[in-house]
Amino acid sequence: MSQLDFEKPILELESKISELRNVEGDSKVNIAEEITRMQNKVERLLNQTYSKLSPAQKVQVARHQNRPHYVDYVERMIDDYTPLAGDRNFAEDYALPGGLGRFRGQSVVIMGQERGHDTESRLHHNFGMARPEGYRKAQRLMKMADHFQIPIVTLVDTAGAYPGMGAEERGQAEAIAKSIETCLNVGVPIISIILGEGGSGGAIAIATADRVYMLEHSIYSVISPEGCASILWRSADHANEAAAALKLTAQDLYQHKIIDGIIKEPIGGAHRGKKETIDLVANQIEKALKELSPWTPEKIKKERAEKYLAIGRA
Repeated sequence: MSQLDFEKPILELESKISELRNVEGDSKVNIAEEITRMQNKVERLLNQTYSKLSPAQKVQVARHQNRPHYVDYVERMIDDYTPLAGDRNFAEDYALPGGLGRFRGQSVVIMGQERGHDTESRLHHNFGMARPEGYRKAQRLMKMADHFQIPIVTLVDTAGAYPGMGAEERGQAEAIAKSIETCLNVGVPIISIILGEGGSGGAIAIATADRVYMLEHSIYSVISPEGCASILWRSADHANEAAAALKLTAQDLYQHKIIDGIIKEPIGGAHRGKKETIDLVANQIEKALKELSPWTPEKIKKERAEKYLAIGRA
């Protein structure tokens, strides 16, 4: 597990517990009581630390490499998953996988950004930064879902759309705009979950949904704190100040009615309880699907348009 600077005292205690367990296995001395005491202390420290995270610390947690990713959610939540590849124009984009499957007995189209778990997979998935063909594939899958009246689930976790020259030459901005337009025009429920980092147009391209939920320690912003700091202060050294000013936490966004709810994470963050986190997300998706499924296509499109037109109004 990669270390977060503010978790140092907790990680040191966990390391000592691990050492004690090894001793316990090789010794006749009963040290279970000491291990229990230290475990209780770890839990107290986790509660205290994660109940008062600053925006900059939440950015670190949201980017933690051990948080569950798209592939983890699909493996645990979706049965009979069939991946669908390609935008029918240029290529397949491995940063934005998607496909068909069954979620708790309900057919769904599911898509999202995949960052990868190690160096090889991160390079394969381009660190979760999609190119135009990824967003055009998303449009294709959403239109297919609309045609067959299948709900759509999107799992967002990206620093943003890929800003490379090739992506720009192939119409990155147009692809994102068309993806947002497709989100607004389909007549089936769209449920979006911000899993970790929801960065700029790369996120909103598949998160213009009827219901948008964020994990407790995820972030969602028009620009990264480092990017904002480099513009306003001409230095990324002010990223912590930018994180606070951007109001990018789930709590800030819920207060401003940008999102529809916050999904609580296990104590110590999603990276400490992957299966529990995925189950909590699945429960929220099921609840939202039950609420939206009775709606007609006309009502879905009307309510979705009004939802986004209302953002920012007094």
